[in-house]
Amino acid sequence: MYKVAVVMGSKSDFEAVKPALKALKKFGVPFFVRVLSAHRTPDEVHELVNNAEKDNVGVFIAAAGKAAHLAGVIAGLSTLPVIGIPMKSSTMDGLDSLLSVVQMPSGVPVATVAIGGSENAGILAAQILALGDKELAQKLKDYKKEMQAKVLKDDASIQDEIDNI
Repeated sequence: MYKVAVVMGSKSDFEAVKPALKALKKFGVPFFVRVLSAHRTPDEVHELVNNAEKDNVGVFIAAAGKAAHLAGVIAGLSTLPVIGIPMKSSTMDGLDSLLSVVQMPSGVPVATVAIGGSENAGILAAQILALGDKELAQKLKDYKKEMQAKVLKDDASIQDEIDNI
């Protein structure tokens, strides 16, 4: 199975990235994590991308705040799917990060999740990899059924409450 390379622009992003890692673990998707900056360690970012095939990387997840160029730099260097997580920052509550990640030029796509939406990044990475992995696809189908069952249980509970008003 392919791995997911999870890259954070700063160590301070780690807590916000943990839900992505937990989602990947839940579905049994192998991953590795790096702290690399598009601006402060560009050579190391290039090296990571250049070694992606050798390292069996199938998807990149890139979390960054403020200027948030990490996902775009990786997408510019790679043909692999890149999922950007805009991080909440002190400047504009993460809106600056969101705009940096989502406003990519034509030909350099980055799938973008919500500000701090790291769990969805992990799930989306698993969904991409599931295109070539039936076992992973089944795990994702089971997960969707679990979510459906929870919502229907909540709906039934509310209906019971309404009946007793």
